[in-house]
Amino acid sequence: MSDKKSQRQARFVHAMTAAMLAAGVSIAGIAQAQETLNFAHVYETSEPYHEWALWAAEEIAERTDGRYNIEVHPASSLGKEADINEGLQLGTVDLIYTGNQFAGRFYGPIGIAGAPYMFRDFDHWRTYADSDLFDEIAQGYQDATGNVPLAMNYYGRRHVTSNEPINEPSDMEDLKIRTPNAPMYMMFPEAVGANPTPIAFAEVYLALQQGVVDAQENPLPTIKAKAFYEVQDYINLTGHITDSLITIAGGPLWNRLSEEDREIFREVYMEAGEKITEDILQSEEDLVAWFEEQGVSVNEVDITPFREATVPYHTGEDATWDQETYDRLQALGQ
Repeated sequence: MSDKKSQRQARFVHAMTAAMLAAGVSIAGIAQAQETLNFAHVYETSEPYHEWALWAAEEIAERTDGRYNIEVHPASSLGKEADINEGLQLGTVDLIYTGNQFAGRFYGPIGIAGAPYMFRDFDHWRTYADSDLFDEIAQGYQDATGNVPLAMNYYGRRHVTSNEPINEPSDMEDLKIRTPNAPMYMMFPEAVGANPTPIAFAEVYLALQQGVVDAQENPLPTIKAKAFYEVQDYINLTGHITDSLITIAGGPLWNRLSEEDREIFREVYMEAGEKITEDILQSEEDLVAWFEEQGVSVNEVDITPFREATVPYHTGEDATWDQETYDRLQALGQ
C-alpha cells in the first residue's frame, strides 16, 4: 500500500472517529453497539404470532437505541418445538414462543394451562394469565430452568378435524389423531379412547393427506394457516383446550441484560401478547363462516360428555401439578 493511500485512510478513520465521538459515541460503544438475538417459533409467517414478533423486534431495537437486533425465525426453521426449548437452555436461541405443555416438560406445574377442559372459557383463561397464581408458577419455572416467561399469548380453543363427524366420545374411539409431542396434548384423546400420535408440526399436513393419521386438533386460525381443512372434511368444535403460548427469554440472554433492558423486553412482549390475543379472538369469531364458504363442514358439538370424560384426569397420575394449584386455578373468577 502506498504512503499516500495509507495517509488518506488514516485521515478518513480519524475523521469518522472524531464525528462519532462528537455525537457522543465512545469507541467501546461502537464496538458493542448491537447484539443480534434469535427468536424461534414453529408458526407460519401469515400468523399473528410471527407478525407481532416482528413488531416486537422493531420496538425493542427502537427502545434500546439499536442495542439489539432480533432476527425472527418462523415455521420451525430453527427446529421443532422441543428443539427450540432445548435451544433456550443451550443459548443457541434467545427467545421463543412455546406451549405451556412443552414448558411443562421442564417444570411440571406450568403445564396446567395446557390441560384439556382446564378452563371454563376464555375469561377464565384470561383471569389465570393475569393472576398471582400464574406469576408464582412462572417464577417456579424460572427458578427451575433459568429461563424467564415474559408474556402469555392466547392461541385459541383447540378443535378436532376429521374425515367423519364427531358428536360424542365414542366417535373418537381408536381414532388415530395427531397431537404435539407433549403429554398434556395426549390427555384428551386418551380420555375418550382415541390413539394420540405425536407428529412434528411441519409434517402434519402430509400425514393427514397420506392417511398416516385420521385426525388432528388445533385452533381455527391454525387450521386455516396450515391449510388442514384442505385434507379434512369436518371441523368438530370440541373446544377441548383453551390454549396459549408463552413468550420465554433464555437464561443466558436474561443474565446479561441490564435491569432497564429487562423491563423493556418484558413490556414489549406483553404488549405484543395483548395484540396477538385480540387478533386470535377476532379470527375465531370470523372463521366458522369462512370455513363453511370453503365447503368444510363445521360441526357444533355438545362438549359436556367430552368434558366429563376428561376432568377426572386433571388430578390423575398424569397431572404434573398438586391439588392446591389445581384448586386455586379452578377457583379463579368464581
